[in-house]
Amino acid sequence: MSDIYYYLFPVAFILLVTFLYWRGKQRRYQAAAAVLDEAIKSGLTEPSSLHPVIDPNLCCGSGACVSACPEKAIGLINHKAVLINPAHCIGHGACAPVCPVGAVKLVFGTEKRGIDIPHVQPNFETNVPGIYIAGELGGMGLVRKAAEQGRQAMESIARNRGGDKQLDVVIVGAGPAGLAATLGAMEKKLRSVTLEQEDSLGGTVYHYPRNKLVMTQPVVLPIVGKARLGEISKEDLLAFWHGVVKKTGMKLKFHERVEKVTAAEGGYMVKSNRNEYFTRNVLLAIGRRGTPRKLGVPGEESPKVVYRLIDPEQYSGKNVLVVGGGDSAIEAAVATADQPGTNVILSYRSNAFGRVKQKNRERLEEAEKAGKLTVLLSSTVARIEPGHVHIDHDGKAVCHENDGVIVCAGGILPTGMLKEMGIKVETKYGTE
Repeated sequence: MSDIYYYLFPVAFILLVTFLYWRGKQRRYQAAAAVLDEAIKSGLTEPSSLHPVIDPNLCCGSGACVSACPEKAIGLINHKAVLINPAHCIGHGACAPVCPVGAVKLVFGTEKRGIDIPHVQPNFETNVPGIYIAGELGGMGLVRKAAEQGRQAMESIARNRGGDKQLDVVIVGAGPAGLAATLGAMEKKLRSVTLEQEDSLGGTVYHYPRNKLVMTQPVVLPIVGKARLGEISKEDLLAFWHGVVKKTGMKLKFHERVEKVTAAEGGYMVKSNRNEYFTRNVLLAIGRRGTPRKLGVPGEESPKVVYRLIDPEQYSGKNVLVVGGGDSAIEAAVATADQPGTNVILSYRSNAFGRVKQKNRERLEEAEKAGKLTVLLSSTVARIEPGHVHIDHDGKAVCHENDGVIVCAGGILPTGMLKEMGIKVETKYGTE
């Protein structure tokens, strides 16, 4: 009898461990399926940038890609990896290289929603020799990846230096890609200038609402070395970049907007609103936002109309209209509504919010329930006046007192400028 127990106990223990393991796995499958179901119900099934496509026929269910995704955008359902939270995917691509069977590939766009991407070679040179693209314009908006691309692009440019009477490179943009490229140019002692049309560095990050968290990771910068950055706020990231500029003596030309790039003998003539530069190479490190998309209504030229929110405090105690239905519009509306005495209206042309992150959706609902702001769906701005805004809401004309208008309707990709240079732009529908 004792011999039977001797064998039964280990068998029972193994069965118990196996049962607990499989039950835990089923619970994780169910949790992942619930996240996917919520994303579908919320209409958040279209990733905004570079994202993974997982081949279920190749996937072995190892979960390596799940572990590699800090945003928890990937989960396992029935032994297969699935992009369960597309809106949380920020395009760092950490999932692809860790897959043991090569089931994950990174693509731009989807079958339903195409993304315009300029033609860029592996060395970041476009189809036009001497013109390079790095960072957000090329589809890579992640801070770490953009900075890495700026550094790598400068490695390529350093092998194509200019002559005695020309610059080696003109860097356009002072976001993460442009700043890293500028450091690379300094390190390699290239003759360069960096032009920024705004009054501050940071690129797209600079235009985020105050205190917005910026997901980033350690990045290696020329001259500076490895910068260990974790989940930090917009302000802390900008402070880091300002520190780098001061420490390295980096020279940046602000308020200088590039108007035209034309071919010249042995290089290019870059014309800005202030100067002309003869250069061997050009690196475009600008954002995809390009020109802000406008409403096209009477009164939009008013000084009270802006196309990004920098500091919500400036609207304290005022009547504010926010226009748009994306994450940036909701973030702007909620941040402004948190200011004391502020009366905020959020106007959106559709009858429901579509591609909005769940966290922002919840924050909006909480603010609306608390009476901090009013949401007007199925509404469009008809006219803007000094003290009022006129809105068409569900077929009815309404008028509201107004001190400021924040338009968050996205931007227009600078395809015109790119095509003028001869750069090919391709609309990608779920392709690499």
